[in-house]
Amino acid sequence: MHGTLVLNADAQPVSIVPLSTVDWHDAVRIIYLGRAVVMEEYDLWVVRSPSVQMRMPSVIMLKEYQQHNGKVEFSRYNVILRDNYTCQYCKNKFPFKELTFDHVKPRRDGGKTEWDNIVAACYPCNQKKAHYAKMKPKKAPKQPSYWELAEVRKRRPITVPNAFWEQYLGWKSEVLIDESVVLKNSVEVLDENLPFF
Repeated sequence: MHGTLVLNADAQPVSIVPLSTVDWHDAVRIIYLGRAVVMEEYDLWVVRSPSVQMRMPSVIMLKEYQQHNGKVEFSRYNVILRDNYTCQYCKNKFPFKELTFDHVKPRRDGGKTEWDNIVAACYPCNQKKAHYAKMKPKKAPKQPSYWELAEVRKRRPITVPNAFWEQYLGWKSEVLIDESVVLKNSVEVLDENLPFF
């Protein structure tokens, strides 16, 4: 997670999955290009150049509304999120690190790595099923819509770097504030596929 939350022109996050955030460099660039306005600032985070001093933006809002294309990237995280952190064989919930994804129709039998053939599975069930199709998931896999995934994500806890974020997120679960999140993650690579770039 980067240090600045990006809201659409309707004051809602541009994206929930993944959460639309940028690092401070890109936040400043978007503001100076006139594409966004600052909604909230960090109290103790100031950036200086020879001619400018400014408090870092915590939340910015785009001036022009960006329509979400509704597409969902296929990834291990999104499969596990779609299945609500639940093994589709034993139906038990697990932390993310204790789940993997499983091919319903094994690859050796022509099964593909795609939404309609992959389910979240705990490691014991994945090993028990092995390369056989005898075990069937409790729920048939399907490609979720962006909005389905966003609703599941909003029901899971989230840690954010600033208390101001909570009022804009519309989260249905616990929102934890950890100001060190920004510093720990300040070297992340920017997701160039976000719609406002």
